[in-house]
Amino acid sequence: MMITSRITIYLIAACLFGTASFASAKEKAAPKEKAGAGTSEYTKGVQLLDSQQYDQAVMEFTRAILANDKQPAFYEGRGFANFALQRFPEAGDDFSKAIELSPKDMRAFVGRAQVLLQQKNYQQALADTEKALEIKPDEIAAIKLRGFAELGLSQWDKAIADFTNVIQKKPDDLQTYDRRALAYRGLKNFDAAIADYTFLLEKNPNDTEALTKRGYTYSLMGQYEKAIPDYEAALKLNPQDNDTFSRLQWTQGQLAAKNATPRTATTTAPTATPEKPSLITQINPLYIVIGIVVLILIVVIVRLMTRGKAEETSHIIR
Repeated sequence: MMITSRITIYLIAACLFGTASFASAKEKAAPKEKAGAGTSEYTKGVQLLDSQQYDQAVMEFTRAILANDKQPAFYEGRGFANFALQRFPEAGDDFSKAIELSPKDMRAFVGRAQVLLQQKNYQQALADTEKALEIKPDEIAAIKLRGFAELGLSQWDKAIADFTNVIQKKPDDLQTYDRRALAYRGLKNFDAAIADYTFLLEKNPNDTEALTKRGYTYSLMGQYEKAIPDYEAALKLNPQDNDTFSRLQWTQGQLAAKNATPRTATTTAPTATPEKPSLITQINPLYIVIGIVVLILIVVIVRLMTRGKAEETSHIIR
């Protein structure tokens, strides 16, 4: 999940550059011959960064650093330009250098926290935002980034508190409503998440992401009949969104299953064809007894009839 968009990254950088300050030569022990060196290059770099000409901005900040490598602001400027170009390792190195030169420089901690968030190093990003807020407790950018880090760490309650704080200070920060809704969903506080997505849609009815996310939240609640219109509206705005199309199909299937009337069985189970009994199973035991009795009677009768009859003698001389 991309925690911050490039647009948001740039806005954070821009608002921080409004508070830029240069370290004094005495504080940084810069050689006298370098006092003020690089300032014009830095100023040009900020202008290029403001106009989103990031490659040229990197070149100007690099010239400023070559002219004076003791100014943390020069590294910060190049760090934000590199970050906008998604050169995260280079940006991280620039912010770390700025922190080395000025351990109390809040901007550098905020910048490095953004890099760490992109690298999904949420624990270290949280540490950097905490450090930034120690230096400047009311810095909105640092509070918001801390909320992002807490999201990454599934610290839903803390993220909600930070995002709510940002919204109170900056009610027009729509992205924060979106992130807070995600945190509410993490807590299974679906009603609160729906409220945030609905607020976003009131501001922009054509926000396809808000439509899809609200639809998904409704589906998590089992309210499929409300999820389907959101998915359909999102697909009307972006017919090529295959993920939303798949979710719509799944939700329609779930609703159909939910509304299906249980069918009563009207057919009886098929009766098994009886097997033809074997010869043994067809013999009645009574018949066996009767047969035995008859045989006994026959033997007795024969015996009675032959009793007392002289035996025939053989004429063969023995």
